[in-house]
Amino acid sequence: MRISVTIFLTDETITPTRLARELEARGFAGLYLPEHTHIPVERVTPYPAGGELPREYGRTLDPFVALGQAAAVTERLGLGTGITLVAQHDPIDLAKQIATLDHLSGGRFTLGLGFGWNVEEAADHGVEWRTRRELVRDRMALMQALWADEPTAYEGEFGSVRASHAYPKPVQKRTLVGGAAGPKLFSHICEYADGWLPIGGRGLTESLPVLRAAWSDAGRDPDALQVVPYAVFPNPGKLAHYADLGIEEVVVQLPPAGEGETLKALDEYARYVQGDGGSV
Repeated sequence: MRISVTIFLTDETITPTRLARELEARGFAGLYLPEHTHIPVERVTPYPAGGELPREYGRTLDPFVALGQAAAVTERLGLGTGITLVAQHDPIDLAKQIATLDHLSGGRFTLGLGFGWNVEEAADHGVEWRTRRELVRDRMALMQALWADEPTAYEGEFGSVRASHAYPKPVQKRTLVGGAAGPKLFSHICEYADGWLPIGGRGLTESLPVLRAAWSDAGRDPDALQVVPYAVFPNPGKLAHYADLGIEEVVVQLPPAGEGETLKALDEYARYVQGDGGSV
């Protein structure tokens, strides 16, 4: 099993370059970074985990800039977003960012995408909350048109692009969708993605068969579905359970901390990379 990590990198934490080098040296598979452009002070949307919104949400580094730094100082480390808030981006610009990072890293990028939870943040980007999922679907189709081998036009409900020369092309185009289990989410995954990023990894025993059935009904290759539990606090039993479910990659949660605390957490997680607990 591949063990990757996620962390809220901020202006107060370990740097992307330092973390990336340490991850690769310890044999971790990848680094996934979250995205929040800003957190409006006047916010009525509750924090999904309950309680006060943690400080790091309003200090998050831009994931593409940070991952670009990580790519420059590593050779094998996977690079991903967890998650990109696609509705909050111009899709033509985002398609270029993704393709450039994947090209320059030699095909190491994974687009983890989601629909967001912060209504006020999305509203400042002009996002209509009730149609955000359809907006993301439309923007993914537009980006895929730009990534096509031949110039391809796209006309959608929310945007369009002329048939265009758009290089570089992404090397692997790996896309995972984050969100809670349900028929609408699973329909999105089956339509335009390679798999699912279930946050926290709870309930997979019940939800995985449902997703696999939907995937098969959509005519997708059963062996191609990727499920990557995300922001997991690991233990040997949990990782063994994931392995029994056929899961090949898990993303574990690091604290949003300075260098010392972060490296200590890495050392604790490294035992899973090395095979302790039957997780590899």
